[in-house]
Amino acid sequence: MTVTYSLLKKQNAETSNALIKGFSLSPSFLSLSKIEGDLILQRDLEDAEKLQVGIDYAKEKGVIDPNFVPEPYVTIDVLGKSPDEVSNDILGYVNDNKQEGSGSVIVLCGLSGTGKGTTVAKLSEKLSADREVVCWSNGNIFRSVTLLAATWCEQQSNCDGFDAEKALTKDNLASFMTMLSFDKFNGKFDTRINGLGMDVLVSEVQNTMLKQAKVAKNIPTVAEVTQGEVITFAAEAINIMSADGVSILLEGREQTVNFVLTPLRFILTLSDETLIGKRRAAQRLMAAALGSSQEGGSDEQVEGALEKELAKMLVEHDAS
Repeated sequence: MTVTYSLLKKQNAETSNALIKGFSLSPSFLSLSKIEGDLILQRDLEDAEKLQVGIDYAKEKGVIDPNFVPEPYVTIDVLGKSPDEVSNDILGYVNDNKQEGSGSVIVLCGLSGTGKGTTVAKLSEKLSADREVVCWSNGNIFRSVTLLAATWCEQQSNCDGFDAEKALTKDNLASFMTMLSFDKFNGKFDTRINGLGMDVLVSEVQNTMLKQAKVAKNIPTVAEVTQGEVITFAAEAINIMSADGVSILLEGREQTVNFVLTPLRFILTLSDETLIGKRRAAQRLMAAALGSSQEGGSDEQVEGALEKELAKMLVEHDAS
C-alpha cells in the first residue's frame, strides 16, 4: 500500500496500519518493531512492579482494604479491529448496564500499545452525544499532594529543600488529603486544594502551580507512598460524579483502577503481541517522516523520508 502525503498527514490509526502493511517484509522495520515492543513490555512490567509496591504499602498502612477483591474484567481482543469497532464493542456492554439517574463508570486497562487512549477518545466522542462525560486521571491528584508536600517543606525551618522523610509521614499524608476535596465549584466538578495558605481549584492551576519544578521533580517520590490515598480519593470523586448522572472514563493500570466499583471493566489485549511493537514503531516513524517531509510531497518523497527515518532510528538504537 502506497503511503501518500495526505495519508501520512493524518497521523492516525489509518496511517500506522498502512505503514505496518507496507513494511511487513522489511527486515529493518521488523527489527525496530522488536526493539520497541521489548521496551514497552519491559517498561510496563517495571511500572507494574513499582505500583504493586505502593499498593502493598497502602495495605500495610490500612489506607486500602488488604482483602479487597476486584470485580471481574471483560477481555477484548483488539486484533484486526478499528478504534470504532472496539468502542462499539464496549458501548454494547454499557447500554446493557444502564442505570436510571446514574452515569456509567467505564474502566479501561491493557498493555501500552493496545489502543487504550484512542479507545477512550472514541468512547468520549460517542457518549458525549447524549450525556456529560469526564475522562478521569489520577495525575493531577498526585500533583496536588506533591504541591502540598513541597509547600509544607518550604514552611519548615528545619527542611533544606524537599525532605521526603520529614514530609511524607503517615500523619502528614493524612493531613494533606484533608486539604483536598472534590465537589461542584462554580457549577463544575473540580478538585479544591485548601491548606498551607493555598485555596485554589485544580482546573485553574493545572498548567501553572502544578507544573512547577518543585512538583514535577518530586512526583515519583510522592507517588510511591500515596497510591492508596489517591486511589481512595479518586474512587470517591468518581462516585460523586456518577451519582450526579455524569459518565466517567477511567484509563489506568489494574492495580489502581481495581478499587473503582463498576461492572464496566475492560482489558484490551492483542492476541498477536508483536503488533504492540509494530504499532509503536509505525507511530514513531510516521511522526518523524512527517516532520522531515515537504508539504504536499510526492509518493516517492514520502517513501524516501520513511526509509531515511527508519534507518536513523535503528542507528540511534544501536548507539544506545
